[in-house]
Amino acid sequence: MPIKVQSDLPAKGILENENIFVMDEYRAMHQDIRPLRICILNLMPVKQDTELQLLRVLSNTPLHIEVSFMKMNSHVSLNTPIQHLNRFYNTFDELRNRRFDGLIITGAPVEQISFEKVDYWPELCEIMEWTKGHVTSTLHICWGAQAGLHYHYGMEKVMLPEKLFGVFEHKVMNRKIPLVRGFDDYFYIPHSRHTAVRNEDIHACPELTVLAESGEAGVCLCMTEGGRQIFVMGHPEYDRYTLHNEYIRDKEKGLPIKLPQNYYPDDDDTKRPWLQWRSHSNNLYSNWLNYYVYQVTPYVLE
Repeated sequence: MPIKVQSDLPAKGILENENIFVMDEYRAMHQDIRPLRICILNLMPVKQDTELQLLRVLSNTPLHIEVSFMKMNSHVSLNTPIQHLNRFYNTFDELRNRRFDGLIITGAPVEQISFEKVDYWPELCEIMEWTKGHVTSTLHICWGAQAGLHYHYGMEKVMLPEKLFGVFEHKVMNRKIPLVRGFDDYFYIPHSRHTAVRNEDIHACPELTVLAESGEAGVCLCMTEGGRQIFVMGHPEYDRYTLHNEYIRDKEKGLPIKLPQNYYPDDDDTKRPWLQWRSHSNNLYSNWLNYYVYQVTPYVLE
């Protein structure tokens, strides 16, 4: 089944060229079915890249999905054209009276700043509180996961000795949970971050179940009972070249950056990077939509 987006969203044409079924508003009006309403709170700087990545992984499901994008009132994005934001995004104030089957809170390039000093932190806290009564299941990614664990459970993040950067192996810890149904014993996910939440803090929280962990990257996947809140520490939505583009960007800026681990053949950044996480990424998002959104959401949301 298709993803429903606005007719002129730039990502729509790219996805159609990849043979991904994307439906515009006109055709969706003639479908006798209620689509799942998924909202994406996009905190990444170049929002078009994240839109494309998330729409691509959300497409791998037989479910009909209607996607809305949320932006912050309290933050001005400098890396995305204002025309794009005004055309395709709504503020929280515009969406607060609606209910959604699912919400995705993305990562953000503010991890080296304390939560309380992030300019939109009070608004994000209000949104995370709002999800408790207006969203069936919320999926937090990378910094969004650290922010969610801090807000809901008071966990602090810690600075890593160096940037965790590359593609890392994770072990499934509890395969009876439907979120990891169909996973192999070990799987790969990209990480790109300077901070982490301590493993012992997550394991000590009685409200959380750890589903996947890495010796190098720590806890990767955990959730509350019933999946109302799900936390993913890495970036399963990343494309093949996302880490490459980050590496080249930082190197050209003269920033201290090492080669992403387990990414380039022979650690040669002139070679095409390995894509080792796509199948498990698709599986993760399909399981989330099926078991924690579609199977438990009410037919009448409002």
